[in-house]
Amino acid sequence: MSDNRAKDRSAITAVLQGVYQAWDAGDADAFVADYTQEATAILPGSLRASREEIRQSMAAGFASFLKGTTTTDRQLGIRFLGRDGAIVVSETGILFPGESEVPADRVTYATWVLEKTDGAWLVAGYHNSPAKPAS
Repeated sequence: MSDNRAKDRSAITAVLQGVYQAWDAGDADAFVADYTQEATAILPGSLRASREEIRQSMAAGFASFLKGTTTTDRQLGIRFLGRDGAIVVSETGILFPGESEVPADRVTYATWVLEKTDGAWLVAGYHNSPAKPAS
């Protein structure tokens, strides 16, 4: 069983690395390539209720205020929910052009929900919130 979990951990990590690589490339289609059709993304003040809504939002962002941005990500843990579900918690942030470090007020904690479908891990849900409460 632990060998299967090691393979699952590796596959999940690869999915999330792909998402962040797509962000760094500004590629909205690649960004959602490993999302389920019904995926949701909740960010402070907003809900994107499908893979297509997430793709459209990211495409608009990459064409404007997110143009040229990259991301940081530090995986804090993976917890499995049965055989075909997993929750990943990470610390992440957006680097704008010219920045080498994410300012503390833009660091977020993220929760990823993944499900294994036909042998592949897919993102089913994403939520983030600021790492530190606003003062």
